[in-house]
Amino acid sequence: MSIRDQLNCIAEYNMSSVTVLPDSAAINDLISSLQVSSNQLTNNPIVQLLASGNQNTVGQVITSVSQQLNKMNTESIDQAVSSGIPAATISISSLDSQPLPPTGQFNQSAVIQFKKDLNSQANIREYVMTFTTALLITTSSSIQLQSSSLAQLTRSTNQLTRTTLTLASEKCYQLSLALYSMSTRIAYEDVQTAATQLIQCAANVLAAVNGPLQERTNVLDFDATRATAFPEDYDTDLESEWHKLIDKNSYYQKQLANQIQNQMNELISKLTSTLNIHLNVGQQSIMNTSEVFMSLETQSIQSLSNKQIKQVGSASIRLPSTFQTNANMNSPVSIRVCAFISVSSFCVLKKKC
Repeated sequence: MSIRDQLNCIAEYNMSSVTVLPDSAAINDLISSLQVSSNQLTNNPIVQLLASGNQNTVGQVITSVSQQLNKMNTESIDQAVSSGIPAATISISSLDSQPLPPTGQFNQSAVIQFKKDLNSQANIREYVMTFTTALLITTSSSIQLQSSSLAQLTRSTNQLTRTTLTLASEKCYQLSLALYSMSTRIAYEDVQTAATQLIQCAANVLAAVNGPLQERTNVLDFDATRATAFPEDYDTDLESEWHKLIDKNSYYQKQLANQIQNQMNELISKLTSTLNIHLNVGQQSIMNTSEVFMSLETQSIQSLSNKQIKQVGSASIRLPSTFQTNANMNSPVSIRVCAFISVSSFCVLKKKC
């Protein structure tokens, strides 16, 4: 085990094997209690830890709970697919996954059970997400821990309500701003670790907010109920725009999708600038996870002739042999290739001094 403090002093210790087991009873109690009333949660050990407000405690508990919820969601999807439900209609697969064709005869009771588990776990994610909003952003370690827990909490993209997505998007964006502000004072390794988690969070929320609109995931009960509730500025005029909406849930989902798309575009741009600070001409940074592939490198314009740029899997981009530009051919440019579980892009960005 390596222990490092904020002054980068490192100590190493040999430890015997450590076994970590999830507290399944506490997680199940959290799920069942929240279904009845949030007032019954005060005695739950997980809630007590989350309410402590301590960054390390809250971050570690959220990561632990999220990993268990992600495992439960995977098991639910596998069970649903084995009961004849097409995987493409209930979940968004990762970049490195293989298609899962239905393996059994369609079973209506399996659909009911899947939706029940889906919504109960989505409610837990929303409840847990609320504890991230008050966490202070202090050091690079703080950014790494919070971004890691958010990446885990948003990983099951079929279980994120609009409230969860709004909170996650805003928190990830604030963490990216904080990372940029201290990027010249911390090690590149710390920047890359935090940036990778934040990019994963961005990929997750983008996929999740578009999932119901593309009919790739189910509309969650919380979202459907809230969509039909009277808005705070409710107008009794039957000719008002709100009254004219046929599919109110889709309307609110589209609004949030546009909002999150803009915010995540800014996040990706900010992280690109953050990483570019540490890249010299000829250097490259690659993030390759199950949710996102992102390659960022700095090259001279001259070196781009016939350049082949790798993407996800065996895909690649080959640039043309000639460029028309008014810039000096030795001028540096930044090349960014992104592939998310919901979208992909390629950009050549002029490097800023």
